[in-house]
Amino acid sequence: MRRLILAIGVIVLWSACKFNSNTSNALPIYGNRQAVTRVINGQTVTDTIYQTIPPFKMVNQYGDSISDRNLDGKIYVADFFFTSCPSICPVMQRNMLNVYNAYKNTPDVKILSYTIDPKYDSVKVLKKYADKLGVSGNMWWFIQGKKDDTYRLAEKSYLVAVSRDTTVPGGYVHQGYFVLVDKQKRVRGSYDGTNPQQVGQLIDDIKTLKTEPAPVANK
Repeated sequence: MRRLILAIGVIVLWSACKFNSNTSNALPIYGNRQAVTRVINGQTVTDTIYQTIPPFKMVNQYGDSISDRNLDGKIYVADFFFTSCPSICPVMQRNMLNVYNAYKNTPDVKILSYTIDPKYDSVKVLKKYADKLGVSGNMWWFIQGKKDDTYRLAEKSYLVAVSRDTTVPGGYVHQGYFVLVDKQKRVRGSYDGTNPQQVGQLIDDIKTLKTEPAPVANK
């Protein structure tokens, strides 16, 4: 009888752990949010509106125009770098190759690397940089835009600090985060791109986002 009770206890404990692991898989949503109340079919409903990545238009390493519309319905990872970076960028891009290799044949996953030195990082320079990394196709875009637009996106939308600083090697300072964005253009995670363990977690979290149900549109 004692063994039976112990066995039942183990089963209940295992079930509880399994349930908790499933319910804890949901990723947080970062950024500002606001409650919006509306009337639907005669009933008052309050929705939460989350901060999203705003519209932008830039150019990639192939010279193609890239905008936020190219990311509709996509999960993507964004980071900020410059090709002449002598410090963390080479480590970041080597780690990002793990994300690229994990999802390069997955149509709804992309990577965007924004240059913070658009004056030097021309389309030709970005293409050469991508080729050196062994990146091909349209899964990973190295993109260039106006400096002010890129810095505004980094700090206000992706929550990554970047700045020009002539006192440091390379002339720029930036955080090495990989930012995970969902199909609704909401920031869902931020990972140290120089840390292989955190990049591994990012790869797993992309899998989690891929299992999220599509949002139900209000009528």
